[in-house]
Amino acid sequence: MRVVLRRMAAWAPGLETPEAWQGWAAAPAPLRGDGVPDARFLPAMLRRRCTPLSKILLKAAMEACNDEERSQVRTVFSSRHGSINESVGLLENVARAEKLSPAKFSHTVHNAQAGLYSIATGNRQASTSLAAREDSFGCGLLEALGHLERAPDRAVLAVMGDVPLDPVFARLVEEPACAYAVALQLATGGEGPGFTLRVAPNPEPAPVPPWPPAVEFLRHWLVGTERFEIPTPRQRWCFARS
Repeated sequence: MRVVLRRMAAWAPGLETPEAWQGWAAAPAPLRGDGVPDARFLPAMLRRRCTPLSKILLKAAMEACNDEERSQVRTVFSSRHGSINESVGLLENVARAEKLSPAKFSHTVHNAQAGLYSIATGNRQASTSLAAREDSFGCGLLEALGHLERAPDRAVLAVMGDVPLDPVFARLVEEPACAYAVALQLATGGEGPGFTLRVAPNPEPAPVPPWPPAVEFLRHWLVGTERFEIPTPRQRWCFARS
């Protein structure tokens, strides 16, 4: 299946405009882990309850669609860790036999961002939230392709992002510690550049990249790479521009 990339958006600390990302792609450097967008695009009540990850993912998601598209696209939200950092505080409360905050708990579930997006935009279309370790970005794309296969007349918004892990968990995971989100609006038809995706086993151990796979995809796309691979410990995600 050839997929048309209708629109894309990304956010990371210090990289908040398309021009900034173009400059980064030309001279890439590790991303920062500090900072979140102000999220003024959300109603105040929703904004107050958002975790840092929610603000970052929703920032990219909103910018990858125009006003009309936001309520009509199907969505796939991918995050390797989700809002696990907020879960640490809740678990500490349990250990101390203290009361838990229902509001905080409701925003630590893995589909919290999908729910917030639906409420903020009035979107009642199909949505998926997933995590697949180092392959979360690629598996999110595969899920988006599944949506397009089932209903090729409607676009899909694939959003991937994470924030640096709490120190309790960070020592257990080898990955770049950064805050980021990448959103891709995908469709099966229409004008514009597109790509095909092939997945192959990766027999060789893959080194830890200096930035996440979704950002590596963005780098290749912005510099116009025709064919590129993004290796993970188990897979090789092979892209061909078309």
